[in-house]
Amino acid sequence: MNKSDLIDAMAADAGITKAAAKKALESFLGNVSGSLKGGNRVSLVGFGSWSVSKRAAREGRNPQTGKTIKIAAKNVVKFKAGSELSDSVN
Repeated sequence: MNKSDLIDAMAADAGITKAAAKKALESFLGNVSGSLKGGNRVSLVGFGSWSVSKRAAREGRNPQTGKTIKIAAKNVVKFKAGSELSDSVN
């Protein structure tokens, strides 16, 4: 399922227009992104939680040349599925 499929499904399930569903989805994504960017954790009980983790700088190798390269430190987003979501796929 891609973004447009999700918008179509949300509109059908909620009985709203696709434009309203798109606006709701974009608002949700924007608020989750903004909260994570601020260093906060986002949790939806039963669905899962998103958090930001710091990945330290490290050395890697260029697979073509075998030469050692430096990989910069960065923040990464992690998602942990909630129990209801995990149970629904098993």
